[in-house]
Amino acid sequence: MIKVTFEDIYNAGSVAERSDTYIHYHLPEMPLYYDSNFIAFKKMPTVNEFQKAERDLKIYHTARGQHHLKFTFPENEPISKEVNAYLNRHGYEIGFLELYALQPKDFPSVSPSSAINVQPVTADYLEEFLHLQRTIDEQFGKEFATQKQLQHKRNFSDPGFVQLVAYSDGEIAGSVDLIVNEQTVEIDGLHVLEKMRHKGIGSQLQQWVMEMFTDKLVILVADGEDTPKDMYQRQNYKYMGYQFEAVKA
Repeated sequence: MIKVTFEDIYNAGSVAERSDTYIHYHLPEMPLYYDSNFIAFKKMPTVNEFQKAERDLKIYHTARGQHHLKFTFPENEPISKEVNAYLNRHGYEIGFLELYALQPKDFPSVSPSSAINVQPVTADYLEEFLHLQRTIDEQFGKEFATQKQLQHKRNFSDPGFVQLVAYSDGEIAGSVDLIVNEQTVEIDGLHVLEKMRHKGIGSQLQQWVMEMFTDKLVILVADGEDTPKDMYQRQNYKYMGYQFEAVKA
């Protein structure tokens, strides 16, 4: 298995600034999308280094009408006690992500279901797909969902992306984005509508990936404090590392 790190995970943002301490990413067309508007520390900062980065990001975001601060820390490294204490004192939410990887041959085989149909999104189904995504994204606010629609449309036109949609008995049920690279295919945004869960739809979406990309390593990032990671572990995904992050809105 090739070695993968969080640097292999797709980031739609562009580099706005690079220093000895951090890299600042920005996505101007989606200012509400935290995952592409943040500072990534290249090494664990001291409290003084964090405060400087915090001031820089606050000034940059305020000038652009952005009202959040997000920072990621070096992977596989706990946040220092001093910085952790500062984050807690100043109202940051601290969490962590986990990186997983899987050889397609190791995915537990899923029997085909006549009720479930998985297919790539084509022009004929794009509007239905976009409607599904708006339904999913509106849990984070209508303005966020509107901005995310632009990204979904851009990804549809990008040959490096594959968008999948799943139907259950002819009714749209779930979707996932795939980011295809030379050696890896990244699973992103796997979502099944709540009323459609526990039918094996998520597994069928992944089965499609495993059958189509037999020669690539399948990778994904999961919330370290959420239950989906347990599902991935049962499906033989291998834990590759973790990364702490801090967010304040």
